Amino acid sequence: MTVVAWIVEGTWPACVDAVRRYGVGESGIVLLHVSGPQVPGVARGAYAGLLGRGQREADPGERVVELAAQSADRLLTAAAQRLALPCTRLERTGRVEREVVEAASGAELLVLARDGDLTRPGPHSLGPASRFVVDHAPCPVLLVWPGPVTAGPGGPQAPGPPPRP
Repeated sequence: MTVVAWIVEGTWPACVDAVRRYGVGESGIVLLHVSGPQVPGVARGAYAGLLGRGQREADPGERVVELAAQSADRLLTAAAQRLALPCTRLERTGRVEREVVEAASGAELLVLARDGDLTRPGPHSLGPASRFVVDHAPCPVLLVWPGPVTAGPGGPQAPGPPPRP
């Protein structure tokens, strides 16, 4: 069984814990991180706008790409250590929601955490990328809260925002 866990800053521990709790043992676990293409472009545009378009030798976009890759590597390393099972680490770059859907093709389960308004359960507890992934996933989806859900006087109460790592 192939399980893809979408690793996102702030919510990844819940995904890793769900894979261990509901998971598949030691077969076919993929930890997926996707970096969006927007930030390097913004850095390049800001630099060109402030200092002129002829300043190519100091283009900050390449440095931002390098920093993003290092950050993704650290995140995937931390997730793999928490998982403590054999897994494949996969880093992709592109439109986040489309890359996640494509990476989940052929998988038997996709695990992701809610990332929108976490003060209450419901449709607003999903951000735009997560909503797209849930709507277009080519396999079953396990959607988890990024923290514990407690029972309160009107039913389940969603947790507050996830703690900063």
